Amino acid sequence: MMKLMEWILVLVTIGAALCIPMYSKRRKLAAGMSAALILALLLHGILDSFRVMLLPTYLVAGIIFIVLIIKVVKEYRNRVTGHFAEKQKPRWRSWLQLTLVAMLALVSGVGSGLLTWYFPAFTIPDPTGQFAIGTFSQQLVDETREETFTPENGDKRELMINVWYPVNPEDAKGITPESYPSELGEAISLVFGIPPKVFSYLDTIPTHVVKGAAISDASPSYPVVLFSPGVRSARFQSMTAVEELVSHGYIVVGMDHPYTSARVTFPDGRKVSYEAGPEFATSEELYQYNVEGVGIRAADARFVLDTLEQWNLNDPNQVLEGKLDLNHTGIMGHSYGGATTAEALAQDERLRAGLSLEGGFWGSVSKTALKQPFMYIMSGETAKSFDPNATSKDNVFYPEFEPDLDHVMTSSLNDTYYLTVENFFHQSFTDISLISPKLFARGMTPEHNVDITRSYALAFFDRYLKGEEQPLLQGPASQFPEVTYDAKYTKIRNEQAQ
Repeated sequence: MMKLMEWILVLVTIGAALCIPMYSKRRKLAAGMSAALILALLLHGILDSFRVMLLPTYLVAGIIFIVLIIKVVKEYRNRVTGHFAEKQKPRWRSWLQLTLVAMLALVSGVGSGLLTWYFPAFTIPDPTGQFAIGTFSQQLVDETREETFTPENGDKRELMINVWYPVNPEDAKGITPESYPSELGEAISLVFGIPPKVFSYLDTIPTHVVKGAAISDASPSYPVVLFSPGVRSARFQSMTAVEELVSHGYIVVGMDHPYTSARVTFPDGRKVSYEAGPEFATSEELYQYNVEGVGIRAADARFVLDTLEQWNLNDPNQVLEGKLDLNHTGIMGHSYGGATTAEALAQDERLRAGLSLEGGFWGSVSKTALKQPFMYIMSGETAKSFDPNATSKDNVFYPEFEPDLDHVMTSSLNDTYYLTVENFFHQSFTDISLISPKLFARGMTPEHNVDITRSYALAFFDRYLKGEEQPLLQGPASQFPEVTYDAKYTKIRNEQAQ
């Protein structure tokens, strides 16, 4: 929806356009409308910020302002020179001018209205937990690994992470919340092919996250969840899920993986953008390429865990020391991040539980047996690709997926959950439904869309990192009728939570 000052700007622009035929006789009206346009634009820019969605209105406002200035200047010149006589315009020309101007104003208003309808200035749903949310970002350099994506010898693997942690609500009061970062717009542009300028307004959308607040003393330590985003995405892609977990007493560490994430910006200003892989002649070649790519990401997760162990003893940011309950650490991810989740579980037993949001199974996970509890959530749209009679397959579906999935879910040594969400598509596990409900919230409100992911993520980690029973994991839930459990792959093998 439009904000108040956006509506005012559109209405002032339309009013100024409709008054154009009267300016030649009413110079005070021309001067007044000029002032009104300037004031509306300034207030809109200050209170709302400019955004691409109102470009039609900006253009028409600019044209009208130029017309007004010409009228005012011409009137002033006539007063100075004494030339006031003007030939009376025929009535039909005045009506034609008014009609054309009215159409221009209407088109600009409708155009801006449609664009803001499709890409509204949204509000992030409040997290439901008791804690406020603090954050800091950190560049990490793994001196033990060479960077394989760059041609220079000696380059080390670098990461950017964000740590989100619980904060006492009173300690967050008075601190301006952080906004969505610009990297998110770049990620959406890469995924959907929409110009990134369309999403330039996202850094005006406030989150519930603050910087500079101390970690809460309500608990001696907090369980940890690593988050890995999808390919061409960013560590900020699922802020609703991150905020929900942290508000319930988790420390969440979001990892950006350079060259497969959308764009990673380092503190020195360097920007590392996504690099698309080569074209492959066979699915086997692409499969092996993804094994290598996911292997790098899984190594990133292990390195982040190593770093957190050091920070728990001596945190250079003086936030997390002694506060990380690393005996209860989980990992979750979407798409390529979901594949990272599964492979990291297979490689590192320090991770006690994992949630994959429609990720693949590339690497050792497809040949071994997972020892940790594992949840897999599939979108209804992608699930259609399992039908052998389907005329087309979803572009995230690949030939080896079914046998890999079957191996992982049936050979597991611990509890497994397999869920399908009707009306979801691959990107529904992110916050994209909030950014454009009309395009991406299919058959549900955007708030309900994000609530599905964050609720099941919280229930899963509460069960396996905190040991709390969760009715949501026991079967169909009335509040989420879109979600169904698969009986074949949902198996409770252990009576006690890990």
